[in-house]
Amino acid sequence: MGFELKSRAFSSSGAIPAKYTCDGADLSPPLEWTGAPEGVETFALIADDPDAPVGTWVHWVLFNIPGIANSLPEGVPAEERLEGGAIQGINGFRRIGYGGPCPPPGKPHRYFFKLYALSKKLDLPPGVAKKNLLKSMEGSILGQAELMGMYGR
Repeated sequence: MGFELKSRAFSSSGAIPAKYTCDGADLSPPLEWTGAPEGVETFALIADDPDAPVGTWVHWVLFNIPGIANSLPEGVPAEERLEGGAIQGINGFRRIGYGGPCPPPGKPHRYFFKLYALSKKLDLPPGVAKKNLLKSMEGSILGQAELMGMYGR
């Protein structure tokens, strides 16, 4: 069994409930993972929408999740630093933390939750952008798990 990311809120390629979008409470969905590679120091999570009209839209940047973790609860608070040491970056809405799906009317969009298992803790400040996180992770990615959900209006 490999490194796998799942949610109790929606299945892989399934519909993301409105509760986790701008049409609902805009809560982050609960996530859980299994099969992380050996030697994980921390995890990083990026959630984005490659179908956005302006190019890939970033919905969540979260890093330094402790390596002993195997889940994130529903409704992670929009705080720079979380209990346990995780740090949140900035999303496409120019806010810290999770910003749920909010596509224009039309064809449903794909939302990718990508979890990276890292061999080190990252020395980055809160509010970091996705591109800076990706650059900082280079050479320390031990594995990646992905969950994709759909949402349309």
